[in-house]
Amino acid sequence: MADIGARTPRRPGAPPPRPASGMRAAIPPALIDFASGRSVRAHALFGAQHKPDGAYAFTVWAPRARSVHVVGDWTASDGEPLSPMGHGVWSTRSPGAKLGQHYRYRIVGADGQAFEKSDPFAFAAEPSSGTSLLTDLRYAWGDDAWLAARGPATRLDRPMSIYEVHLGSWRRIPEEGNRPLLYREIADPLADWVLRLGFTHVELMPLLEHPYSPSWGYGVTSFFAATRRYGSPTDLMALVDRLHERGIGVILDWVPAHFALDPHGLASFDGAPLFEPEDPARRIHPTWKSGRFDYGRPEVRSFLLSSAMYWIETFHADGLRVDGVEAILYRDHGQAGGTNASHESAEGAAFLRELTSTLKLEHPDVLLVAEDASAWPGVTRAVEQGGLGFDLKWDLGFSHDMRRYLATDPLFRSQAQDVLTFRSVYAKEESFVLPLSHDDVAQRSLLEQVHGDPWQRLANLRLLYAMTFAQPGKKLLFMGNELAQPRAWHHDTSLDWHLANVPPHDGIARMVRDLNTLHRLEPALHLHDADPRGFEWIDGSNASMSVVAFARHGNDPRDALVCIFNCTPVPRTQYRVGVPHGGFWREIFNSDARDYGGSGHGNLGGIHSVPYPWHGRHHSVVVTLPPLGALFLKT
Repeated sequence: MADIGARTPRRPGAPPPRPASGMRAAIPPALIDFASGRSVRAHALFGAQHKPDGAYAFTVWAPRARSVHVVGDWTASDGEPLSPMGHGVWSTRSPGAKLGQHYRYRIVGADGQAFEKSDPFAFAAEPSSGTSLLTDLRYAWGDDAWLAARGPATRLDRPMSIYEVHLGSWRRIPEEGNRPLLYREIADPLADWVLRLGFTHVELMPLLEHPYSPSWGYGVTSFFAATRRYGSPTDLMALVDRLHERGIGVILDWVPAHFALDPHGLASFDGAPLFEPEDPARRIHPTWKSGRFDYGRPEVRSFLLSSAMYWIETFHADGLRVDGVEAILYRDHGQAGGTNASHESAEGAAFLRELTSTLKLEHPDVLLVAEDASAWPGVTRAVEQGGLGFDLKWDLGFSHDMRRYLATDPLFRSQAQDVLTFRSVYAKEESFVLPLSHDDVAQRSLLEQVHGDPWQRLANLRLLYAMTFAQPGKKLLFMGNELAQPRAWHHDTSLDWHLANVPPHDGIARMVRDLNTLHRLEPALHLHDADPRGFEWIDGSNASMSVVAFARHGNDPRDALVCIFNCTPVPRTQYRVGVPHGGFWREIFNSDARDYGGSGHGNLGGIHSVPYPWHGRHHSVVVTLPPLGALFLKT
C-alpha cells in the first residue's frame, strides 16, 4: 500500500500544496475502493497507522470540511494540519505521535464552525469521552489449528449451543468496588463454566466501544475499537485465543443498524450529515433515538464492510451476530404500522447482501447470524437465490410465544394449543437459532415470567428449556438462565453465583448440562435442524390435556427420538403415544427427574412398544407423563 502519510511539512494555517502544473497527485487504489464502496479493509488505510519508521499517519474522511487538524498529547493546542488527498479524504504524517497517546480531529465545517470528533477508525477510545487512543494490535495468536478445523459455516448439521454473555455482569468482584472481570481474568473461569455446561460457543454482547453502559454495548460510537472497560484490544485477543484453545467457538455481536448520537461520534461528522442520510426524516431511529446509516452511500458501505472484516480477521471471530437487521431492511422500523412492503429499504437489503457475500467470499468458515424480528423472506437463503445470505436467523417468535404460553394458567392452556404448534408452520423456511436471550430477561427473569407457585415455576422453566432443545434449530441461552435466577438481569450486577450450589437451582444447571449433552450426542437433535426430514408431528391436537408429541429424526431410523410434553401440573398415567417403530423405548431424558428438582414421575427407564396402531403409526407405547414435564424416548 502506498505510504499515504508522506507529505512535505508545511506551516500551520498554510493552504494545502497543489500538484505541479500538468501533474495530478496519485490517488492510492485503496482510497478509490473506499470511495466506490468496495473496500473491506479500509481500516488499513484510515485512522492512525503506525509506520515502520515509528511515525503515525492519520487519515480521515471529511469531504465538506474546510480544514482538519489532529490534536493529540504530542501537539500544540491547535494541532497538526491534514492535507486533502482526494475523494474528501485528509491525511498527514506525525513523527511526534507515540503509542498510548490520546488524539482527536479538530474539524472546521463548511459554515466555519470548529468542533472536535473522535476518529471513526480508532482502534481504541476512552469509553466516556470518546477520545481516540494510539494502541498496539500486535498479538501472537496460538489458534491456527482451531481456525484450520472450523470448516464451512454452511455445515449446519453440527451441534451448536450458544452461551450468550455480557462480560460486564457475568462475574464481578465486590471486594474491589464491584468491578467486572477483565478480558484476561474471565477467560478460564468462563471456559470452565461453558465446558461444564456443555455449550459449544459463547456469544459476547457488543464489545465495540460505547459511552453509555446501560446501552449494553448497542449504542456504539467506535466501530473499530474494542471497549477498554475490560482491557486492551490484545487482552480481548487473548480471551478469544484462550477460548479457542479450550475448544469453544466465539461469536461477536456486531451493530451496523445504528450509531450513538454523542457529540464526539459519527453524527454530522464533518459539520453536515455524512454517515447518516441527508433526509432529516430518515436520520434518527424513532425507537432507539440513535443515528441511522446511509446504506446507499458507497463510503458508508466501505466503512461498515471493513468493520465487519476487522472483527473477523483482527479478533479471530468464528461468527458475527448482526444486530437490528429489521431496522436495516425497513425505513419505518419501530413506528406504528411499520415493516410493510411499501417501506422496505432497497439500500439496506442491498447492503446486507453485499455484506454476507463479501464476507463469505473470503471467510466461508465464519458464521453470520441475523437478529431479525421481521417476516422478510429468505434471510438465510443464498444471495444467488434471492436471499440475504445469512447462515442463521434468530427465531424471536419462538421465545415470545413460549414465554407467553407458559405464563398462562394451565387451566386455560387448552385454549392456546396453537401456540405450541404454530412454529412448525414456518420452521422450515429458514435456518434458525432458538434464543432465550438478554432481551427476554431485562425486565423480569424467566422464572418470574412463567406461571405458578415456586415448584410449578421451576417445572415450567424446565419445560421451556426442554422444548427449546427438542425443537429444530440451534440453541442460545443467556447467562444466568442456567441458574434459574429469580430476578431480572442487570448490566452492572453479577450473576447470583451462590445459586449454583443451592437446590433446586443447581438442578436446573444440571438439566441444561444434560440437554447440551443430548444435543451434542444425539444426531436427531442437530443433523436436520433446517430440513423437513428432521421433524415430524406425532400429535399436536390434544388441546384438552395440553399435550404435544413429535419425533426428531437423524439419518438412521434408529436415531429417532420421541419428544412428549405435558403442559399441565397433572400427571398423565396410561397415556398412549404412537412411535415410529417397535422396540424398547428408553427414557433418555425426563425434565421431572429428582436430580433436576422434579417430583420423580417417570417410566422406570423405559417402556416396550406394542403393535397397537395409534396416531397413524403401527406401534405405540403407554407412558406416564410427568406434571409440567417433558420426556425424550429412544430405542
